[in-house]
Amino acid sequence: MPMPRCPLAPVFPADFTAPMPETVSYSLTLPAALASPALARATARAVLKAHDLHDMLDPALQVVGELTAVAAQFTESADFYLSLRYRAGTLRVIVYDNHPRHTQPHLATACDTRRRAALRVLGCVCRACDGDWGFGESREPGGGTRMWARLPRESAATYGTDTGRG
Repeated sequence: MPMPRCPLAPVFPADFTAPMPETVSYSLTLPAALASPALARATARAVLKAHDLHDMLDPALQVVGELTAVAAQFTESADFYLSLRYRAGTLRVIVYDNHPRHTQPHLATACDTRRRAALRVLGCVCRACDGDWGFGESREPGGGTRMWARLPRESAATYGTDTGRG
C-alpha cells in the first residue's frame, strides 16, 4: 500500500523558465580563507553567464573579488556572506563580514581608513562603470560590516573599452 502524501506538503510545479538577468538572486556563505575570493569569482562567473550577463563579467568579477578579499581579511568569524542581485538594469553585490563597528572614534576612523584603502581598486571599477560603492554597519542581527557595490549594466558593458573615461 503506497504511503499517503503529507497533506501539509505543498506541490510546487517545476519552473522551466530559462535563467535571465532579472532572476539573478544568489547568496552564499564562504569561509574566511585565502581561496574564497577565487571561489566567489568562479561562482559569480557561472551565475552571470547562466543569466546572459556576459557583457558585465570583467567589472563584476573584479568587484566580487575585491569585496570578498577584504571580507576574508577583516572578518573575525570563520566565514562571511556574499549576495548577488540584478534588478532594474543594475547588478548589486553585497558582502557581510562580522567585523564590528568600533565605538571608540579614533579606532573607528583608523579601521574605516584601512578598509577604504583596501577597497581603492573597487572604487576605480565602480567609477569607471558609473556605479557606486560603500560600507557601513550591518543591519543584520549579528552586526558586523556591510560592503556593497552597484554596477549599472549599460555602463559596465563598456568597461575596459576606450570610451574616453579616464
